[in-house]
Amino acid sequence: MKTAVQTILTHEDIQHKIRRIAYQIYESNVDENEIILAGVALNGYAIAERLKPILEEISDIKCILCKVTMNKTAPQGTVATSLKPEAYANKSLVLIDDVLNSGTTLIYGVKHFLDVPLKQFKTAVLVNRNHKKYPVKADYKGISLSTSLQERVKVRFNPEGDYAILE
Repeated sequence: MKTAVQTILTHEDIQHKIRRIAYQIYESNVDENEIILAGVALNGYAIAERLKPILEEISDIKCILCKVTMNKTAPQGTVATSLKPEAYANKSLVLIDDVLNSGTTLIYGVKHFLDVPLKQFKTAVLVNRNHKKYPVKADYKGISLSTSLQERVKVRFNPEGDYAILE
């Protein structure tokens, strides 16, 4: 049986949501000189890359990108970052991913960063599905969706245009 595909976010929708998240991050960090945008590879990092120029345009905050890599199907012990811990110690950090499904990716990302003292720690997602198995929440979210467990949300970042679909 073929599943129906529904576009939930168009390219313009995604750009609008990312801009709105940037303003929310700025409001929470208005007194900061520097923040770390830690994006979970691949799509979370793509969002972080899009947030950086917007934040630097609307504020005087210096944004540092950090790529977070992990095995998303078995994340325990696989989290690595492109920055050394001393680069984000005692700073404000936002952990970013594209879709919050069960919370597994974010909770292991959070666990990794908790080994270092941070000034402030927030999370951001483009799509929040509300099917959490862990007590983790997105502080900033583009859209919240009520979906069945059988449905999948896919976010694609392409030169021709970004989009998010529900299958």
